[in-house]
Amino acid sequence: MKVLILAPQARYDQYGPAPEAREGLELVFRDRTGTEAEWLEAGADAEVLVVTPVTAVTEQLIERMPKLRMIHSEGVGYDRIDLEAARKRGIWVCNNAGCNADAVAELAVTLMSMLLHRTLWGDRMMRQGRHAEAIRTLEGDIPPDLSVSTVGLVGFGNIAQATARRLQVNGSRVFYYARHRRDPETEAALGAGYLPLLELAEQCDIISLHLPATAESRHLLDETFFAHLKPGAFLVNTARGAVIDDEALCAAMRSGRLAGAALDAYEPEPAGADHPLVHLAAEFPDRMILCPHQGGVNQSAYRRVVQMIFGNLEALQAGRRPDRVVNGL
Repeated sequence: MKVLILAPQARYDQYGPAPEAREGLELVFRDRTGTEAEWLEAGADAEVLVVTPVTAVTEQLIERMPKLRMIHSEGVGYDRIDLEAARKRGIWVCNNAGCNADAVAELAVTLMSMLLHRTLWGDRMMRQGRHAEAIRTLEGDIPPDLSVSTVGLVGFGNIAQATARRLQVNGSRVFYYARHRRDPETEAALGAGYLPLLELAEQCDIISLHLPATAESRHLLDETFFAHLKPGAFLVNTARGAVIDDEALCAAMRSGRLAGAALDAYEPEPAGADHPLVHLAAEFPDRMILCPHQGGVNQSAYRRVVQMIFGNLEALQAGRRPDRVVNGL
């Protein structure tokens, strides 16, 4: 079975099964930044296409791969894949839900703490030799920490729940919003209460995003949301850039209603130097943290990614339905 993988071979060599356990698999690797023509030259006859979550899989590409049986996202996200085109062809589209939950949750809580503790400002003050001034400033305006903060999680899947567990240890008060409320046992175990979205905005000191980019979630955080935001609140996005209306975010920062933001996702990606949020960070260098969508880029996450993909390849070879199908087949 031929598998076209648009990702570095090194991590499959490092985390994949031993060569003898790959019997029947022909793995072909190409750069995800290449062209569709280059991919097709290498693997138009592939039965499986593996892509990163930010790689676009168009209807045209799918049509030109006649043997395709499964498209697999390396991560949780799959919004760049044409799900309907795949469904019409009977092609499974799968993701790796939960593969990086702990890794992304760790980054989310780290970014919350950095915003609360004014880490960027403190670093700048030290580099400028203004240590004593920085201490006096902090003593005059003592910052909060996670133990006295109320955190609102937008979305309540694997990553959000892993974040809630970490916040529980820190003593934070936690609420969440999701389209479908969880059962009382889950809420009690994670110490998280439910609130409608705008009430969440009004009550929480930190808003943290943990939901996929879908038609329903696009620009969920819009002008109305930011108008309801608790003055002085912080925003953390380790999910998808499309969830935020960037224009509304910029207005909230410039008005002072939003005290700061830490972002690990953008619309579009990759974000260039001319991206509005990159310009905004230059305006507010002490109040904005920009990360290069790195939450799931670590050893533990990649180990799970590769294991989950090879598990689905094995299922396909055996004629079984793969796990974590996201396009309704």
